[in-house]
Amino acid sequence: MHRSTRTRKRYFAPFALITSATLLLTACGSGSGGSTDAVGAAAEADKVPTTDVVSGIGEDASAARLLPSGTRNLTVAISVGGTPPGTTYLADGKTLTGQDVDFTKAVAKVLGIKLKVEQASFEAILPALDSGKYDFGASNFGVTDERRKTIDFVTYINDGQGFATRKDSELSKVTDLRQLCGLNVATGAGTTFEATLEDNKKVCAEAGKKPYDVQTYAESSAIWSSLQQGRSDVVMSTINGLRYAVAHQQGLKFLNEYHRLDVGFAFKKGTKLAPAFQAAVNKLIADGTYGKILKKWGTTGSAIDKSRISPPELKN
Repeated sequence: MHRSTRTRKRYFAPFALITSATLLLTACGSGSGGSTDAVGAAAEADKVPTTDVVSGIGEDASAARLLPSGTRNLTVAISVGGTPPGTTYLADGKTLTGQDVDFTKAVAKVLGIKLKVEQASFEAILPALDSGKYDFGASNFGVTDERRKTIDFVTYINDGQGFATRKDSELSKVTDLRQLCGLNVATGAGTTFEATLEDNKKVCAEAGKKPYDVQTYAESSAIWSSLQQGRSDVVMSTINGLRYAVAHQQGLKFLNEYHRLDVGFAFKKGTKLAPAFQAAVNKLIADGTYGKILKKWGTTGSAIDKSRISPPELKN
């Protein structure tokens, strides 16, 4: 089933466009199956949305009282390097923006706390929480049963794993990982996608087929370069990021959503911050700010009704 002989066309011009300073690549968030919602507000003429949906938020005393006594400042780790709705920079090259950034700032305002933002690679954030290097992480972390063994989560959106490929690929929908046997699959290092692919490699051997090769990259731009240049056959990532990439690069197509996951702020196991963060997210949902953030980033299909603390992994 290896299709690389038919999928090695190169699309350098659009790739150069999307990897410009304001459009570094990543894939975050989830959409409502099959709609164009995930890219509707993501960009206009390839510009990062700048609508201010945070500055007018006031402190909520009832939520703030749930913080551990004396909590006034927190350090958050964010993985940077992506297109909307993932975390990227505005045109000034200094100001961070993205869906996770807006949610983090919004929750901080509700709780009346100041944030110190530190940048870190995606795969380095969760291990660093236990050491106390960061108070929490905000980088589209999917809630899995494996992660819940060592990490506490406070959910704020519902996410999804999905696939994209080049338009000339014979793939149309991936409902079974055996469809990937013999192919090169590109994904992000340290992600739930890498874990899903590695944990299920045996399905190819069980089917008597050549295994798929998992190609992991720390930089999202490298993932798409690999696909565009034919070194990879398919990309596994989050729904909103895939749709954004497909909308802004020629010669690509979104395949389908594969598995949904809750997404949440990540904390050291046993954190006392979780109840306050949960109350803050629920306050944002109740007063309409939550919906404004999702609308800004084109991710209304990712909405949740209420925040939960470390819920079981979604099974579908």
